[in-house]
Amino acid sequence: MKAVARYVRIPPRKARLAVDLVRGKSTDEALTLLAQLPNKSARVVSKVIESAVANAVHNFNLDPRWLYVERAFVDEGPRWKRILPKDRGRAFRILKRTSHITVILGLKQPRTQASRRPASQEEAN
Repeated sequence: MKAVARYVRIPPRKARLAVDLVRGKSTDEALTLLAQLPNKSARVVSKVIESAVANAVHNFNLDPRWLYVERAFVDEGPRWKRILPKDRGRAFRILKRTSHITVILGLKQPRTQASRRPASQEEAN
């Protein structure tokens, strides 16, 4: 129940803003929240969450209603190094940063009938 997007052309610092919002939330709530954000990172993170949900449903036959974002983190990928020519023969380096976005889903346990019974009924049985 894991999905990873690697070499995404977003700086990790910006991607972490979207990831921090959805950590610990249910997948439906997380996707709704990310749909309201105008950032490119929100679109990428929502695609990773959708992929993780599809993995859970296809590989483990889980009900998507019981899934939530257990862990989500962003690691730094390789940097693209570019040169910007400046006046008098100087050159400035430009670093174009990339990210690896990882989302791990957890399964919320549905409530059973036994957990909702009052303590007095459990003692009587």
